[in-house]
Amino acid sequence: MSRRYMIAGNWKMNNTAAEGVALIKDLKAQCGGCCCQNEKAPEVVVCPTFTTLSAVVAEASGTALKVGAQNIHWAENGAYTGEISGAMLKETGVTHVIIGHSERRQYFGETDETVNKRTKAALKHGLVAIVCIGETLEERASDKTEAVVERQVRAALADVTADDMKNVVLAYEPVWAIGTGMVATDEQAQAVHAFVRNLLKSMFKCPCVAENTRILYGGSMKPGNAAGLLAQPDIDGGLIGGASLKAADFLGIVKCAL
Repeated sequence: MSRRYMIAGNWKMNNTAAEGVALIKDLKAQCGGCCCQNEKAPEVVVCPTFTTLSAVVAEASGTALKVGAQNIHWAENGAYTGEISGAMLKETGVTHVIIGHSERRQYFGETDETVNKRTKAALKHGLVAIVCIGETLEERASDKTEAVVERQVRAALADVTADDMKNVVLAYEPVWAIGTGMVATDEQAQAVHAFVRNLLKSMFKCPCVAENTRILYGGSMKPGNAAGLLAQPDIDGGLIGGASLKAADFLGIVKCAL
């Protein structure tokens, strides 16, 4: 596979600045070369809360670790209390941003339309957009997985060009497998990833888009199940939640991607 694995840690609403710095120190101490910038090493990204970004960027400086945010607003500035713009993120030194996570959709009114706006804002500011897609348990039980995922992908990538896709990573997160202890089987995850890759082939005239776009698995990947998931031909890494909060667990997943 020519695509480079990406292992991205979504810290969610965890870790103060001091705790985030301590976690980065642990990652650096325990890494043992698995986060080095070489052809075989996966791209490793950590995504702290906004207030922790600058401290983590500073601590990660000089390493191959990259830092991303958990959200971005589409406007440059304005009366958007609680939001943060692409220019503000760039100033902190982040390189990536998570967009459309299921928790944003579930709790904070994120829609397919706003996911698209945020994705285009990220691309405008030169950030790598990690765009989340995925179905609920009810949607899976009703055999709507492919319809839901296709709707989300097409909406998120509306007006996104083939050239823009160089800075887009998709993350399939079956909502029913997040924080529930349930995990999609290797075969279930692969089937949806393959569906998404075939969808990209139909959406973009350039065949290289589907071939080169990384699709991460985001449903409770852990050291114990990472190897099987990462062995699937269309799974290019993981968007990691709880397991990213402990250096040993996170690096256990990273090492599975070597």
